[in-house]
Amino acid sequence: MMKKITFILVLLIGTFSINAQTKEELEAQKSEKQAAADALTDEVKALQTQIDALPGWKLGAFGTIGGSVSEFNNWFSQAAANNSSGNIGFTVNGYANLIEEKFFWRNNLNVNLGWIKLDDKDNPLDSENFEPNTDVFNISSLYGRNIAKNLAISTLVEYRTTILDNFNDPGYLDLGVGLTWTPIENLVVVAHPINYNFVFAKNDDVFESSLGAKIVADYTREIGAITFKSNFSTFQSYKSGDLSNFTWINSFGYKLWKVVGVGFDFGLRSNKQEAANFQGVLLPKADNKLQSYWLFGLNYQL
Repeated sequence: MMKKITFILVLLIGTFSINAQTKEELEAQKSEKQAAADALTDEVKALQTQIDALPGWKLGAFGTIGGSVSEFNNWFSQAAANNSSGNIGFTVNGYANLIEEKFFWRNNLNVNLGWIKLDDKDNPLDSENFEPNTDVFNISSLYGRNIAKNLAISTLVEYRTTILDNFNDPGYLDLGVGLTWTPIENLVVVAHPINYNFVFAKNDDVFESSLGAKIVADYTREIGAITFKSNFSTFQSYKSGDLSNFTWINSFGYKLWKVVGVGFDFGLRSNKQEAANFQGVLLPKADNKLQSYWLFGLNYQL
């Protein structure tokens, strides 16, 4: 009996030792494979960095799509007890950049469009259509000739307007020359002390073109699954502060699967001419409140 028990114990200990040894061997193999995979990943990133640094066109786009729909029947706690509503919006951030040794040509596009609908079924006079509620269109083209490693003489053309409602009323066209500074990778800073801000609008009592300075800062970065873009653009009029304006647009994206993820966009703007036109007053009397928008939804990258 004692011999059987001893045999069983020896067998169990041996089995445990074999399993433990096998696990250690597998862990060691896993570590080796992981190290090899990490090395390959680093090599791929290094190659991609070299590719990105090569002269030529760089094209890309990303943005956010958001929306919701709802319907209420006999919901008496609200004014419109029977209604259907919905909203949908999307943004596009696109770029086409040509980076050469002696010059560059950077082109950017930002579009943010949104529609909303509230159909009160008990009111036959209300609209059943989706109506525009967000309307932003910005396009710019920056050309520069390098005079130093991170400094260039440049010229900028930038156009801003709405496209769903009141196209080019107002519309802003900036034309200017000056310097462009690229202190770090992905950051572009434009300082143009000579810039003319053409304003197109029907209301000549409020909107006025003028000469001034243009400053733009654009930062675009992709870190792993995260995509980020921030663009700040301001015009400072030499004629009057009432004619100055700025727009700051930010876009964030987090990739979840292939080209799809979640995204968040928000923008800020200050424009006293637009405030005066909306309020129906002259410029000095306008209450220039800070304008803003935000959008959260699905994100895509191309």
